Amino acid sequence: MLNAIVFGATSGIGKQLAAYLVADGYRVGITGRRLQLLNTIKATKPSQYFVWENDVQDILNTEAVFKQIVDEFESISLVVHCSGIGYENPELDWHKEYNTIKTNVLGATRIYDLAFNLFKKQGFGQLVSISSIASLRGNRFSPSYFASKAYQVNYLESLYFKSKEIVGGKVYITDIRPGYVDTAMALGNDIFWMASLEKASRQIYLAIKRKKRRVYISKRWNFIAWILKIVPSWLMKKVM
Repeated sequence: MLNAIVFGATSGIGKQLAAYLVADGYRVGITGRRLQLLNTIKATKPSQYFVWENDVQDILNTEAVFKQIVDEFESISLVVHCSGIGYENPELDWHKEYNTIKTNVLGATRIYDLAFNLFKKQGFGQLVSISSIASLRGNRFSPSYFASKAYQVNYLESLYFKSKEIVGGKVYITDIRPGYVDTAMALGNDIFWMASLEKASRQIYLAIKRKKRRVYISKRWNFIAWILKIVPSWLMKKVM
């Protein structure tokens, strides 16, 4: 039986991806801050879900939980990073900025490194992270969120380059870049092209199974990504 870990599985995309994995026969370690929700998920397939309470801002606890899951499963084929927060914060309230950085930068980096080092030791594995199309540019309403997503995609690319060090070519890095998805993470009032959770999760899971390097969710956001990459900053400043 294949084994996976989903960080941030209490709701939204993480919860849905964990369900897909269980349906495909995986044993899945699910983590999150809300233990009651995790236990409710486990009750649906108690032989395949394994629960660990974890706040990714607590780096030492994240390390301990990761080790416990590896000890339980012995090998891990897939690590999915879905933990993230973001705020509209035009006032630059420091508490919000700091929380975003602790979760999306510090917490994410520790999970990435733990997964990569395990896969290097094993000689195989796939690291998947839910970043965002927000990674492509800055934003005056949510500076730390957009910047943290840019950090994530560049770190993931660095790990992709670093995977060259691992003999066999069986370590994969998958960067998932959603646009707006109907979850609590959809920021702002001017939301367009909102994908349902089911549609987005289905496309994400297909990309995981195909071991894609990077993918925009839903597919129409490929066009927006192309536009964002070529529009000069002076024009973005006028319209954003």
